[in-house]
Amino acid sequence: MVDKTLKSRNAETQKPDRRGDCRLPDSILPFDDRSAVGGTIDNSPTSAIWQALGSVTDPEIPVVNVVEMGIIAGVRIEVDCVVIDMTPTFVGCPALDVIRENIRTAVSAVTPAQVRVNVVFDPPWTSERISETGRQKLKAFGLAPPSGQRSIGAMPTLERTPCPYCDSIDTDLDSIFGPTLCRSIHYCRSCLQSFEHFKAV
Repeated sequence: MVDKTLKSRNAETQKPDRRGDCRLPDSILPFDDRSAVGGTIDNSPTSAIWQALGSVTDPEIPVVNVVEMGIIAGVRIEVDCVVIDMTPTFVGCPALDVIRENIRTAVSAVTPAQVRVNVVFDPPWTSERISETGRQKLKAFGLAPPSGQRSIGAMPTLERTPCPYCDSIDTDLDSIFGPTLCRSIHYCRSCLQSFEHFKAV
C-alpha cells in the first residue's frame, strides 16, 4: 500500500535549479579527502582543486608546494572554467612559466573544465604567506626559513640568521644574494655548515 502523504510530499519536493551551478561532476572528486572538520569526507569541487594544487611543488625548492609557499592567491569556479590566481615570490621569477604550467596540468587532471591561471601582484607576495608547515619543510631541507623581520635594511638580522642544522645564531653572512634573489648564503661557525636563507620580504 502506497503512503499517499509520502507520495504527495515527494511530489512537492522540487529539485534545485542547476542552470547557473558550475559545480563539477561527482566522478572527478576525491574519494578519501578527510581534511574537513570532524574527519568527514569533503567531496566539494573546490576541495579537489586545492588537493591538486597541493601536489604542485616549487621547482626551485621541491620540498614545499605552491599552497605552503603562499603562492596561490585565490581559486574560483566560474561557469565555463576554473580560475587560479597566483602571486610569484618576486617579479621576474625564472620559474614562473613552469609553475603556471604545472598548476594548469594538475588542476586539469581533476576537472573537465578549462583551467586558467592568472598571475597577480596585488596584493604582493610576502614571506609571511609561507605556512608553518612550509617553514618546517624549508628548515628540514637545509634552507633557513624567513624570520618575522623583513630583510630590507636589516643586515644585523641577516648576519645572525639561525642555522637550520644546529639552530646556532653564531653565523656569518657570506653573500646577500644566493642562487636566486630571494635567498642569501650563510656560514655557521658552530657546525661549520654553509647554508642558504630564504630572506624575509
